[in-house]
Amino acid sequence: MLNTLKIYDDLTETMDERAARKIAYIIGMVYEELQNVVTKVEFKELTDNVKELSKAQRQTELRIQELAEAQKALAEAQKRTEKEIHQLVVEHKDTKKQLGGISTTVGYGIEDKAYPALPALLKQDFGITVQERLIRDYVKDRTGRNVEVNILGRALNKDGKNITIIGEGKSQLSVNDVNDFIRKKLNRLQDVFDEIFPVMVTYMVSAPEVRDYLREKGIALYYSYNF
Repeated sequence: MLNTLKIYDDLTETMDERAARKIAYIIGMVYEELQNVVTKVEFKELTDNVKELSKAQRQTELRIQELAEAQKALAEAQKRTEKEIHQLVVEHKDTKKQLGGISTTVGYGIEDKAYPALPALLKQDFGITVQERLIRDYVKDRTGRNVEVNILGRALNKDGKNITIIGEGKSQLSVNDVNDFIRKKLNRLQDVFDEIFPVMVTYMVSAPEVRDYLREKGIALYYSYNF
């Protein structure tokens, strides 16, 4: 704080009291004005800083609100996507089921053509004599569970030994179809019958390798044009 009295005392040493008092007063006024100016500048700076802070806070709040809205929209979009995926899965299952039904129907169709034609073909190619009409039926496996056999019949091989013909038809025969036939039919019934003669019928194989695979597994193959 400025000591105007000391300034006055110092001035009276070199000038008269009236002039010293005047100068000390002027110096005090100037000092006070300077103090006020500094205070105003600092206050203005503080006010400006508060305004900037308030503006930044509003911008932050706006961004937080935008982020919350975007997050909400993303959650809703995710729910819609999950719902659409679920619907696609359901539709895929329905389509797969329908295609499976069509495939089964086509397989039944080619099997129906094979029943009357196979006895002569088996006799001609393998010396097998079919003893009864070939049918589609269920056979219990060794655990007592039913196995659908699409081509079934008793026969004698060329040596006169009893055998059982077990077969299946596929519209387009693949290696996977062959493996399914072995796993689901032949393996489950191998302990039920003394000897099984496996046969598969088809319109066409899915690849040339399928024929080689059938020969390797000892399964006879006939095409629809053989009937």
